[in-house]
Amino acid sequence: MSATGRGTPPQSATADREIVISRVIDAPRELVFKAFTEVRHLSRWWGPEGFTTTTRAFEFRAGGEWQFVMHGPDGTDYQEWISWTEIAPPERIALLHGESRGDPNAFESVLTFAPDGAATRIEMRTVFPTKELHDEAVEKYHAIEGGRQTLSNLDAYVTETVRKEVQD
Repeated sequence: MSATGRGTPPQSATADREIVISRVIDAPRELVFKAFTEVRHLSRWWGPEGFTTTTRAFEFRAGGEWQFVMHGPDGTDYQEWISWTEIAPPERIALLHGESRGDPNAFESVLTFAPDGAATRIEMRTVFPTKELHDEAVEKYHAIEGGRQTLSNLDAYVTETVRKEVQD
């Protein structure tokens, strides 16, 4: 008999290291995807509530990097680094995210953009190298709520962008 029980899907091998956050954004998929591809957009919405972002370097291509500083509402600066590992417009972006290139604690994220009628369902699936790093991100850095706020900021930014384009 299966250890997971009848009718229960087996648990993913990375389930104890994963955070999955999704949101439906009332905008076309191409526009939501574009908000990730151009630094002029990304720097305006990236991060949880109260954070701002200063970009130091940005090259959106597989193998390219985004080096930036997130400024917390309390004045703390967080050095950040992302390497884009896969880009499949307009449906998927995979990346490695850490404090700097070579960070042994860097985590992997895959973002998918799926049509949902006239809207877009974005899913952010993050896998940490260890359960301990996952737990630290959740407990100390509030990664789940921060991820939700980041997608909320994206939603507000993209929705406002759509409104402006329609009005112009």
